[in-house]
Amino acid sequence: MPFFIVQGDITEMQVDAIVNAANNSLLGGGGVDGCIHRAAGPELLKECASLNGCDTGDAKITGAYRLPCKHVIHTVGPIWRDGKHGEENLLTSCYERSLQLAVDNNCSSVAFPLISAGVYGYPKDQALRVASETIVGFLKDHELEIYLVIYNKSDFIPDRQRFEELGLLLDSEMASAALARAPIQQLDEALNHLDESFSQMLLRKIDEKGLTDVACYKKANLDRKLFSRIRSDAAYHPSKPTVAALILSLELTLDEAKEMLAKAGFALSRSNAFDVIIEYFITKRIYDVYEVNKALFCYDQRLLGSK
Repeated sequence: MPFFIVQGDITEMQVDAIVNAANNSLLGGGGVDGCIHRAAGPELLKECASLNGCDTGDAKITGAYRLPCKHVIHTVGPIWRDGKHGEENLLTSCYERSLQLAVDNNCSSVAFPLISAGVYGYPKDQALRVASETIVGFLKDHELEIYLVIYNKSDFIPDRQRFEELGLLLDSEMASAALARAPIQQLDEALNHLDESFSQMLLRKIDEKGLTDVACYKKANLDRKLFSRIRSDAAYHPSKPTVAALILSLELTLDEAKEMLAKAGFALSRSNAFDVIIEYFITKRIYDVYEVNKALFCYDQRLLGSK
């Protein structure tokens, strides 16, 4: 199942479990920890008091009480010192232990805050990298829907520095080139000789790339059920973000990408921010859906994948 970065309040997430960035005592604190305890009510604190704390890098699970989820998974992130005192290993362990607890307790959806990136001082760009890499790695072997919830978007990527070149491209005025198409002279003849459908092209490309179906839909951040619908229905019409996700999964060239988009009834337009971002990453041969989603999130565009 897919992984999304979203902006919002983690206490309002409609998921099976939310993750609390707790301290070692598990008795509440500031930031996300305080917000979760206030929203859950005093019953959460009472249960946490019976758990005898939690080690840094470990996680423990409780009920959710007044929260809309079923469980709260409490994990203790590392305090940033200089990056040379095992901080990354401990932060990775926070995500791994939390995810394993979710699986062990039959959760199908989990929402995380960006652990340790607040008062614990972990650099936000590095915290995001660890979160993304650990979650994506876990999803290779597990079926979960995972959200990384960013409360204050201005903290996500200051000045959009990582996407400076993309920002210049989006800000510039670029003319959109129209695709030249031969006119249809005989309607009946054209309808009797339809081109290869999107689904047929997708299956052909999967075979040509030597991929399995599972590898393709997981790399595309797609849900297995959605992929099954596409695979079984030659006339299926996917959304544009779904097509873009599959294009990245298959690592298509720009010409191949335009062909696949056309099969689904779409085109890339230089007047559309979403399209410019997708074309930019394809041209740069950067095919990591999660990296592309960071840019889409940064520029307030719809993310790739399925919910």
